[in-house]
Amino acid sequence: MRKEDLVLMGFVRGAFGIKGWIKVQADTEYADGLFDYPVWWLGKDDSWKPYTFENGAVQPKGLSVKLTGIEDRDTAEALRGLQVAVPRSELPEAGADEYYWSDLIGLSVVNQQGVVLGKVTELMETGANDVLVVEGEHGQRLIPFVGQFVLDVSLAEARISVDWGLDY
Repeated sequence: MRKEDLVLMGFVRGAFGIKGWIKVQADTEYADGLFDYPVWWLGKDDSWKPYTFENGAVQPKGLSVKLTGIEDRDTAEALRGLQVAVPRSELPEAGADEYYWSDLIGLSVVNQQGVVLGKVTELMETGANDVLVVEGEHGQRLIPFVGQFVLDVSLAEARISVDWGLDY
């Protein structure tokens, strides 16, 4: 499976217990939403391997997960740091004005004056609203992902238009 065909959904934080369970940090709207996918792809860069989801539970600091073939703590610990992804083809279509975070990463952010503020490097969930983390030659900017500031998202043009000044 090519990385372009996968959507990142989180990462492995390490081993959980001694029977091959892993700790997963889910970057999904609902942490247990990952349990809906029978096959998870673990890896990074251009090296990905499929694992079958067996069981899982929501914990205070993430998920505890059992994947087929991971039977002991050492094997589970070896997965630490790997990203968790699912095939894009298995995801439901995003609704109108809805976007998968992974689709926003890497988009250029341009303000109304035509100044390129940088590229989206990550998104943060604050409780009140999501926030774009934008890195560029003008430094890092945190822009609330709300209609007041985000005017347009064009995945086709790999661009987000914002009402955000350089002095904000």
